[in-house]
Amino acid sequence: MLLRHIRYFLAVAEHGNFTRAAEALHVSQPTLSLQIRQLEESLRAQLLDRSGRTVRLTDAGAAYRAYAQRALQDLEAGKRALHDVQDLSRGELRLAITPTFTPYLVGPLVAAFNEQYPEISLGILEMPQERIEAMLADDALDIGIAFDEISHPDIESQPLLVETLAMVVGPLHPLASKHSALSLKQFERERFILLNEQFATRLYINRYCRQHGVVPHIAMESNSVSAVIEIVRRTNMATLLPSAVAGTQEGLFQVRLEPAPSNRVAALLQRKDAYRSAASRAFVEMASKLKT
Repeated sequence: MLLRHIRYFLAVAEHGNFTRAAEALHVSQPTLSLQIRQLEESLRAQLLDRSGRTVRLTDAGAAYRAYAQRALQDLEAGKRALHDVQDLSRGELRLAITPTFTPYLVGPLVAAFNEQYPEISLGILEMPQERIEAMLADDALDIGIAFDEISHPDIESQPLLVETLAMVVGPLHPLASKHSALSLKQFERERFILLNEQFATRLYINRYCRQHGVVPHIAMESNSVSAVIEIVRRTNMATLLPSAVAGTQEGLFQVRLEPAPSNRVAALLQRKDAYRSAASRAFVEMASKLKT
């Protein structure tokens, strides 16, 4: 059995189709089929059910797939370990962050890290937490920055900072200079632009509203934090975002809510028992000390 047999099997399992898997692997379909048959013969087990319109995993195939994926992850981690430079004179770090942290957290973190370790290549992605956890589990990321409410069993978290949610308005809004807290009755009179329900922040907002029996007037929704900020800055609509956003973005003002939303814990996420490169360890140490 060769490593390519495992890679080919996993490609067919992912695509559910020999043709698409062959295209993704840049091999011919007969070659792919032959390699899968050789793998099944060496294991003395049928891994794929080819009887239907789509290729499905047999029970044996489903069991083997989990171990095959982990084996490839460990081999890739081993390759990175061989090339890891402990003095941080070179290397790379794969980082992902949830969108609501982008306006105020990613800049200070990356700037501080790059200043101290300029030779480390950083790859930064922005995505929902569910996707971050999946990519960490697949060893496609080194570190994620999200929340400590984890759903994936293979991911562990380390607290980073406490985040407070607040109502945020722009300079055109009548409440831009309000210093006292806003009541729930006043809250319901506002027109809001909110992040859509792809975001953990929106689900948190929905939970807050249900708990207090209020129905916000949602005039707009967006899947872009930067779009929400720009629209709030240029209109008399309000939004709900981390209070730190108002403190770091020009032309935004925080309005306290009464009762105040409960705090959330932002966290560094990593795969359990994964190889920790020198760059990963340095980033975690720096992030843990950085105050935004």
